[in-house]
Amino acid sequence: MVVLYFAGIDIGSLAIKVCVVDENGDIAGYHIAKTEAKLSESGRKAYLDCLRNAGLDEEDVAFRVATGYGRNLASQHFADEKVTEITCHATGAKEIFRSARTVIDIGGQDSKVIGLSEEGKVVRFTMNDKCAAGTGKFLEVMAERLGVSLDEMSEMHFRSRKKITITSVCTVFAESEVISLLAQGEEAEDIVAGLHESIAKRIYGLVKQVGVVEDVVMTGGVAKNRGVVNAIERELGVKILVPEEPQIAGAYGAALIARDKFKKFKK
Repeated sequence: MVVLYFAGIDIGSLAIKVCVVDENGDIAGYHIAKTEAKLSESGRKAYLDCLRNAGLDEEDVAFRVATGYGRNLASQHFADEKVTEITCHATGAKEIFRSARTVIDIGGQDSKVIGLSEEGKVVRFTMNDKCAAGTGKFLEVMAERLGVSLDEMSEMHFRSRKKITITSVCTVFAESEVISLLAQGEEAEDIVAGLHESIAKRIYGLVKQVGVVEDVVMTGGVAKNRGVVNAIERELGVKILVPEEPQIAGAYGAALIARDKFKKFKK
């Protein structure tokens, strides 16, 4: 019996995520790579690397859906179809957590909040894609300024003993504020916690537009930062569910959509 596979390629501004599933929706493999200048080439390379890691050939994949920042180029060169990241993140989150009703996705350079029906349909959403404040890029810049890794920032959050408020939401101004705080002798742990709190307040502003219906799921690379998740939980007053690998949720959703589209085409 021939086993068919389906791929989702999520080309984001900072990272490319590829996920391959079988006909049952089980993950056969996934791969995360840095986004390079030539989106279509780096996207296809990440796709081929994912297949190789999963022990698959291109001929094994029946249908491919692209999503994310570079989905248009991917669909022109090697994907069969493109789907918005809103739909893909909603699909992936709902498959991982069947109880999901609100999805918070913080990516490399934008943030989204998606409201779902009980059946998993997108009923409302809002996003911030005009500014990198409160995104993965924001955290990268702040980590570099503090001389720590992103993983270290996550742990430092829980060692904070003093509340510090970061008043700037702009990445450039917030960086200047961090420099000033360091010059004043403030502890890096407290600054990190303040940065995480500023992200949480920004997300709260988006969530207010959509409304909070539990269960709340967080996807995207920033969801790997337990400090940010903790800050958002406190700001919203709810428990947040995080997938085992939150960064591939969009690619996983795209792969599931690829499977369903293929089945529909075959009928």
